[in-house]
Amino acid sequence: MGIRSFLMMILIPAALFFSCQPERNFIEDSNAQLEFTLDTLFFDTVFTTIGTATRAFKVKNPHKQFIRIDEIELAGGAFSVFRINVDGTSGLRFSDLELAPRDSMYVFVEATLDPNGSDEILRIQDSIVFQANGNFQDIDLVAWGQDVHMIGGEVIDQSTTWPADKPYLIIDYLYVDSLSLLTIDPGVKVHLHKDALIYVDGSLQVNGTLEEPVWFGGDRLEEFYKHLPGQWGLIYLSGSSHDNRISHTEIWNGTIGIQITATPESGLMPDLQIDNTLINRMSYNGIYALNAAISGSNLVVGDCGGSSLALIHGGDYDFTHCTFANYWPNGFSNRKLPAVLLSDYFITYDEDGIPLLYPDGEFENAAFRNTIIYGSHSMELLIESYNNLQLNYLFDYCLTRIHEDSLSYLEDPLFTYIINNEDPLFDSIPVVYELDSLSPAINAGLPAHATEFPLDLNGNSRLDDPAPDMGAYEWIGGGG
Repeated sequence: MGIRSFLMMILIPAALFFSCQPERNFIEDSNAQLEFTLDTLFFDTVFTTIGTATRAFKVKNPHKQFIRIDEIELAGGAFSVFRINVDGTSGLRFSDLELAPRDSMYVFVEATLDPNGSDEILRIQDSIVFQANGNFQDIDLVAWGQDVHMIGGEVIDQSTTWPADKPYLIIDYLYVDSLSLLTIDPGVKVHLHKDALIYVDGSLQVNGTLEEPVWFGGDRLEEFYKHLPGQWGLIYLSGSSHDNRISHTEIWNGTIGIQITATPESGLMPDLQIDNTLINRMSYNGIYALNAAISGSNLVVGDCGGSSLALIHGGDYDFTHCTFANYWPNGFSNRKLPAVLLSDYFITYDEDGIPLLYPDGEFENAAFRNTIIYGSHSMELLIESYNNLQLNYLFDYCLTRIHEDSLSYLEDPLFTYIINNEDPLFDSIPVVYELDSLSPAINAGLPAHATEFPLDLNGNSRLDDPAPDMGAYEWIGGGG
C-alpha cells in the first residue's frame, strides 16, 4: 500500500468525524438560564475539624444550543469552609466554560468546619454563584457544625468524668488503666471512628438516665449510616476490669457492642452490671462474655451478625426482663449463630497458628427470667458442652425459639414455664423490639421476678396489671 493511500485511509475518517461534530452555536438570549438538580445542598451535622463526605449536584443545559458559563465562583472564596470541584477540577473560581446542548456537568462539594467555641450546633452557609448570559444564579450550601472533644490515643490514668457539654469523638482508641475510673454523665454522646475502641483495664461507669440516656455510635451522621453495622470497633472490658456499670444507654452500629473476657489461666472474673440498655446492629456479637460476671435487666440486644449474647467457657450470669431478638438481615451477611449461645469451651490459636482447645469451663450460674429469646432462625438458643456435661443454667418464664429436635427442653427441669416457638410479635423491628398488642409475651411473666424491676425500659410500671410481660418492655394500652 502506498503512502498516499495510507494517508487517505486516515484523513477521510478524520474528516468525517470532525464534520459530524455539532456546530458551536451559543445561545445568547438573556432569558436562557442553567438548570440544577437542587437549589440548596445540605450537609448533615458534621464535627468541626473533621471533613464531610463529598456531596454533588448537576448543572444542566436544557437548551438546543451551546451555552457559555462565564463564571462559576465559590462566594466565600478562600475563607469559605467549603471546597468545590467542577467536572474534575478543584478551585475557587472557574471561567469560560462551555456546556453542550442537553448536556450536564457535576459540581462536587466538601466542607471542613472550624471549631466554633460553642456547645451549640451552629449553621454555616455559603453559595456557589453561576454567571451565564448576564444571569446570576446560585446554589446555597448549608452545613451544621458541632464542636467535639477529640480523643486520639488517650490514656486515662486517674479518675475522670465526662460531662455532657458536647459530644466525644474517639479517633483510634481510649484506654482506661487498671487503677482508674471513667464516669460518663447522663446525656453524653460518644462517637467512634472506624475501628476505634474503648479498652478498660480499670472501671467504666456509664450513668445515663431515662430522660438523658448515654449514646455510643459511629461518627458518620448521614441518614444512610443510621442503622449500618460495623462502623467502629468495640467496648472492651478486660480481665482486670471491675465494678463496671452501664445504665440507660444505647450502643449502635459497632463490631462488638461489649466484650468482657478473662483467660482461663488468669483466674479473673471481670464484672458488669447492665440495666435499661439497648444494643443493636453489631456486625459480630452484641455482648461477648468469656469467664465473666454479668447481671442484666431491662436489656435489649438486637440484630447482630453473630450472637446477640454469647456466654463462653464459664462465668456467672443473671438476666431478668431482657429481650434478645436477632433478625439480622441477610443482605449484610449470612448469620450462622443463634441469638443466645452458651458454650463451655472455646478454641484459640497460639503465635504459630496452632489451635488450642479450652474445654469444660464452669458456669457458676446462667439464669434467664421473664426474658424473650427469639429471632429469624429456627434455633435461637443453643447450649453446648464439649464433653456433654450438664451446665448450670435456668430458664424460668421465658419465651424462646428452640428447634424441638435439637433440645429436649420439655424434659429438662431447668426449663420452667416456657413459651416456645410462638412469635412474640414485636411491633418495632428492627429498632427497639417493643411488643404488639397481640403478643403472647403479654402478662406471661412471673410477678415475683418483676418486683425487683418494677419499671420497664421505658419507665412504665410492670405491677399495674395481673402479671408482667416477658422481655424488657411492658405493653401499655387497653389494660396490657
